Amino acid sequence: MRISVIGCGYVGLVTGTGLAEAGHQVVCTDNNPERIAALRAGVVPIYEPHLDAMLAANHRAKKLSFTTDAGEAVREGEVIFICVGTPPLENGEADLSAIDNVARLIATEACDSKLVVEKSTVPAQTGQQLKRVLEVYRRNVGVEFRVASNPEFLREGTAVEDFLHPDRIVIGVEDEASEKQLREIYRPILERQFHCPVHLRGCPAMQPPKLVVTTINSAELIKHASNSFLAMKISYANMIADICEKVGADIQEVTHAMGLDPRIGPRFLEAGLGFGGFCLPKDVQAFIRLAERSGVDFGMLKEAERVNKRRIDLFMEKIRQALWVVKDKQVGVLGLAFKANTDDIRFAPSLEIIRRLLAEGAHVRAYDQEAMDKTSAILPQIRYFREPYEVARGVDALLILTEWPEFRQLDWARIYGMMGRPLVIDGRNLLEPGAMMDLGFEYYSFGRPMESSLAPHLIPPEISSASTANAIA
Repeated sequence: MRISVIGCGYVGLVTGTGLAEAGHQVVCTDNNPERIAALRAGVVPIYEPHLDAMLAANHRAKKLSFTTDAGEAVREGEVIFICVGTPPLENGEADLSAIDNVARLIATEACDSKLVVEKSTVPAQTGQQLKRVLEVYRRNVGVEFRVASNPEFLREGTAVEDFLHPDRIVIGVEDEASEKQLREIYRPILERQFHCPVHLRGCPAMQPPKLVVTTINSAELIKHASNSFLAMKISYANMIADICEKVGADIQEVTHAMGLDPRIGPRFLEAGLGFGGFCLPKDVQAFIRLAERSGVDFGMLKEAERVNKRRIDLFMEKIRQALWVVKDKQVGVLGLAFKANTDDIRFAPSLEIIRRLLAEGAHVRAYDQEAMDKTSAILPQIRYFREPYEVARGVDALLILTEWPEFRQLDWARIYGMMGRPLVIDGRNLLEPGAMMDLGFEYYSFGRPMESSLAPHLIPPEISSASTANAIA
């Protein structure tokens, strides 16, 4: 099937490349000519595991192409996926101006009938407005537009696998023809009839994805409802972590047992700095505003948002309590991306923490294997290093702000000897308190017993690098 994707951001690139991998002929367009030029040259502007290889393979096979001519893309596709950004406005509502602009483009450029699919995250009833705009600006009276909603459930860091091996595919439609067309688009994924670039030795056994057919309004609501629930689950785990610190319990023991209950599940119960990135904070705000416009007081979601914002305050308090005076202290930062396996720093807790440290007079040095270049454009006043050990050299404190697995495997005995003061404040609960204290560190984290952090042990006289890595991993 001939498919056009409008918007070559994160969602658009994964969607377009994934649909090409599923066997369709895909053309992607964007209003950023530099981005299109880079993609044509095989340069992927985001870090996402497996995406660059999959994009290059489909581009070589001529199943995936890129154009700056949006009108050409509209005319080419039987089905048009809208994947443009919907960033938050100052009041928290989603900015739908890009959706509106794309709708006008489609209405004026289409020469034959199209199925227009919302892939961008939008508030409920956006589809109804989209239909109206397509009708109002339609130039050719013989062209008919059908509208559908197909929300994305991609997680940064595992987006390619999420697209090709989803747990569910949601389509919101109002007619049988749209449902039939979307079923055909996703049939290779539903029936697993594609080459998987993630599992080169064969995909693991897993349940086939479920195709969920709903109305457009319900499909639009499902994405916001899902992300908001996950946000509340994270904030709930963080509140439990705060209680654990007060009563001497261990948050990881508590959430492990909670997660064994199939009604709860283990995921999104990790305590720490809270959620960041572009999706959860934006979707939570938009859902709150949608509830308010609908006359519903979504108090529990507002509280989840408040709890999340409070995590940075609590982390800064840990830093101040440990350092006493922050001014003129040398502080090392491990991790800048909002989560591991991405270079995305949008709404990353690390940025706010660094800004506060700088405001209090600290000298900050940082390392992140993927996110340093993007961060340096925003925070040029801090020092960046291309390997983590140099960040630790001579610092008064080392902060872990992203849960990169790489940081577990560091030679922490070596780091102990490099630091001016062996103080680690772990915002992601990545390391094991007992192992860190046995190495001689002062070690603080979220929701673990305070007595395991407050009385640092002396470093043993002889510790091998291998035993250190094993103890912490």
